[in-house]
Amino acid sequence: MRFLPVTRSLSARLLVLTILFVMLAEVLIYTPSIARFRMSWLDEKLAAGHLAALAIVAAPEGMVTMDLQDELLRHVGARMIDLRIPGSSTYMVGSGPVPEIDRIVDMRERGFITLIADAFETLGWGGQRILKVVGASPRDPAAYIELVLDDAPLKAAMLDYSERILGLSVVISLIAAGLVFVALRRLLVAPLTQLADKMTAFRDDPDDANSIVVPSGRADEIGVAQQQLHDMQTALRAALKQKARLAALGTGVTRINHDLRNILSTASLLSERLVMSGDPEVRRTTPRLLDALDRAVDLCQHTLSYTREGGPPVERSTFPLRELVDLAAAELAPIRDGRTVVENRVPAGLTVRADRRQLLRVLVNLGRNAVEAGAGTIALDAEEGPDGVSITVADDGPGLPQRARAHLFQPFAGASRPGGTGLGLAIAREIMVAHRGDLSLVETTGRGTCFRLDLPG
Repeated sequence: MRFLPVTRSLSARLLVLTILFVMLAEVLIYTPSIARFRMSWLDEKLAAGHLAALAIVAAPEGMVTMDLQDELLRHVGARMIDLRIPGSSTYMVGSGPVPEIDRIVDMRERGFITLIADAFETLGWGGQRILKVVGASPRDPAAYIELVLDDAPLKAAMLDYSERILGLSVVISLIAAGLVFVALRRLLVAPLTQLADKMTAFRDDPDDANSIVVPSGRADEIGVAQQQLHDMQTALRAALKQKARLAALGTGVTRINHDLRNILSTASLLSERLVMSGDPEVRRTTPRLLDALDRAVDLCQHTLSYTREGGPPVERSTFPLRELVDLAAAELAPIRDGRTVVENRVPAGLTVRADRRQLLRVLVNLGRNAVEAGAGTIALDAEEGPDGVSITVADDGPGLPQRARAHLFQPFAGASRPGGTGLGLAIAREIMVAHRGDLSLVETTGRGTCFRLDLPG
């Protein structure tokens, strides 16, 4: 199995992205978490301040020593505590003068955005400020507490909490990324690498059977891709073999075409003398012999034309389409022999821009097929649209057999009559494609067949 460099491999990118996404998720979790931590820390200070004030209340006549007050303040972590109970007195615990307050924190304001903003403000600018924290005691909502304290311990606690969250996030992200890396490499990256290797091997040597991917039978998208690639490689391999056989056939026909045409021409000249024979049976069979020789020459010519590399160049010109249809009908006259009528329904004045000689060849080819199929009428019509001109060639013949429809435009496979090569429609469509148009079968039934030629404007 071939592996790409780490910086370009899909596995490495998945690992990095997984770590980044987990860290991003942890950041989104950390934001409200740090705000909640700050609020809980301050709530604990309010609760501790409430208990310290109650210790003062419990003392005889509310009298405590200064050492006890200092001990209570150190326990709370405050410089001053003020307890107010509705319907009762106000109890204050403090030592020394009240310091200058830098910021008042009202714990009764618990909006989501406010808490997050205050938390990051503490992390950014806290550490040397004096805070006045006011709010209800968590132990008695009726009790109102005011604390004056330094925010340095708060910032230190928040930083310690952040470090723990960061360490936990790194561990979680590495574990998650490792698990995702292993799973995706086994389920996705390795099969895709195998597919890429098979495609490369098939490109280098299509004849090698080992380059065909073997489907694993998976029911997911990878399994579908494997099956589709297997089918495509199999079909393409068969097509390449057929193309190679056709190329060999074309080379062989090119080499023997000259000699074969000379042999057939000699045979044709000699056969024409049989017409003057005194034997009535010889005179009767001679036309069929000549016709067979003509069809043999025509077969050689068609095969040679198709196997030639590339079609003839398209030499476009503008000409009336109706006149070209009349010319095609005239060329079909010898084989029609009065049995088939050609109806020219092309509007007068309609012009097309195409290769006149090649388009005539397409019309004659379609007309010859209809005549040989036994059609009594061939109707040619055309209409001009926004995308170009569409030409229809319809006949009232018996229709195409089912075996011919499956490979209609495939050379040597779409013949609709015994002895045919199947090259006529293949060449006709090749000409239309060279014009950036198309030749398509509109319908074929027991009442006739209709083809459409699309020429771009």
